[in-house]
Amino acid sequence: MLRRWSSGRSAGLRDTQVNHRCPESGALPSSGLLRLLSFNIQVGINTAGYRHYLTRSWQHLLPNAGRGGNLQRIGSLLGDYDLVALQEVDGGSLRSGYVNQVEHLAQLGAFPYWYQQLNRNLGRLAQHSNGVLSRLQPSQLEDHPLPGPPGRGAILLRFGEGPDALVVVMMHLALGARTRTRQLAYIRELIGGYRHQILMGDMNTHAVDLLQHSPLRDLGLLAPQIEATFPSWRPQRCLDHILLSPGLALERVAVLSQPISDHLPVAVDIRLPVALGGYPPPMLNVPATGSPP
Repeated sequence: MLRRWSSGRSAGLRDTQVNHRCPESGALPSSGLLRLLSFNIQVGINTAGYRHYLTRSWQHLLPNAGRGGNLQRIGSLLGDYDLVALQEVDGGSLRSGYVNQVEHLAQLGAFPYWYQQLNRNLGRLAQHSNGVLSRLQPSQLEDHPLPGPPGRGAILLRFGEGPDALVVVMMHLALGARTRTRQLAYIRELIGGYRHQILMGDMNTHAVDLLQHSPLRDLGLLAPQIEATFPSWRPQRCLDHILLSPGLALERVAVLSQPISDHLPVAVDIRLPVALGGYPPPMLNVPATGSPP
């Protein structure tokens, strides 16, 4: 069902873009592990202190020579992952040198599939966007503008079919608590029918608020990461998350010490459900009762 919010953009099905510089592959990882990363890249601006919000503010409007090198560093980081959620990317305007940063990072990281969600179109001045990079071809992709003032969105990807399908929602939520609650209620409606759920992105609030005081509270989601992600040069607040439904086995979680943006990236490795190509956890070699150890 399509919905329309004040942005005037309709929610609905979309096609992923294909990076023809690398071979397409819809196959799930042979290891049964899925490596996830969420990163607010602040349109490629390297911020290393509060003073830079003032002294480098012009970079939100105009191109600069250092942005290309910073994107190269981001691209090198992303290459180790299977599915990447990007926030605060530019879709190709003056400030990015008319480079679609989602497409550019797909090329740098050799991702066969990518999608840019344009949330605030300021023409030549700025193309405020979210992005997804994937080594797996989703069976379905949906673009959803979120409730509230225009400029926030979520991308839903589904992998597999039927009750064992994996649904992943990538988002950048509002700063205000009231609007954020409306947005989470909308996302809760989107994912309620799925058994295996992953939510990832810059959620602009702490995990306890998301898990205990939001419309997500009845889902039993897990927030494995507890380290702070913002600001990157002296992390104090945990705003970036990858939330998992309890049926997904966690293998690894880390906040990466990569102060490339004003947020730090969050990484999670999960073991895929058996129905999606994962493997059951290895059985422990427990000696039988009465046998010597």
